[in-house]
Amino acid sequence: MEGSSLTKTVVMLVLLLATLTTLALGQSIRGGGGGTRVGFYRSTCRNVESIVQSAVRTAVQANPTIAPGLLRMFFHDCFVNGCDASILINGAATEKSAPPNGFLRGFEVIDSAKSQLETTCPGVVSCADIVALAARDSVVLAGGRSWPVPLGRRDGLVSRASDTANLPAFNDPMTVQIQKFADKGLNIQDLVILVGGHTIGTAACALFSYRLYNFSNTNAPDPDINQAFLPQLRALCPNGGNGLRRVALDTGSVNSFGNSFYEELEEWAGSN
Repeated sequence: MEGSSLTKTVVMLVLLLATLTTLALGQSIRGGGGGTRVGFYRSTCRNVESIVQSAVRTAVQANPTIAPGLLRMFFHDCFVNGCDASILINGAATEKSAPPNGFLRGFEVIDSAKSQLETTCPGVVSCADIVALAARDSVVLAGGRSWPVPLGRRDGLVSRASDTANLPAFNDPMTVQIQKFADKGLNIQDLVILVGGHTIGTAACALFSYRLYNFSNTNAPDPDINQAFLPQLRALCPNGGNGLRRVALDTGSVNSFGNSFYEELEEWAGSN
């Protein structure tokens, strides 16, 4: 993949993230709200974007790993019944408590932004809009391009752990991944582009160490892993070691939003 193509792909990723705020995962699925528009709160809470941005900036400056956490939260919220903030609802059998969401981070940032907005504009801004804005601001603070976020979503009142079964899983075969995206009106190109969101963030060793030591019960590593990269991964995730240890998904830009994720995949040097 040449440099110009990589740049184009990153731009498309930003555009697709913008699309997720209103289209395939926002308006057409219950909870998104078809009345979203840029400037929705202009007359009721005109400082909404600066307030959310300030909360996100404070959090990311204190802990840069919060940026990918907020981006991932947005995707996990949108992919399950639309961008309705149902991921925020607490409970024993909610989306938030489901295994696919066990490693989500950044909830305290949303709470902080919501608290500040309730002081300034009580009862006006939805949590769903805050999550969408926080995802955009996270990308920008990580060095990515900005985009206008249409607002006006309504918060969902229902959150079921069982609904998270349609989230793409780290060990899904490609055919399953493609079908899950197709069920949301997204194609293979959308899948490839959205995977680029992993240019920032980390993964727990427990999620991929089986590929390093006992792939498909062979007592051998996954043959698709670059053999030159394997010792580095094994050093980071020893066999039987701490499964909660975090490893960069993109060793070239763990906290920087760019195109090195695709470059490393071309060299089979990504840990995803």
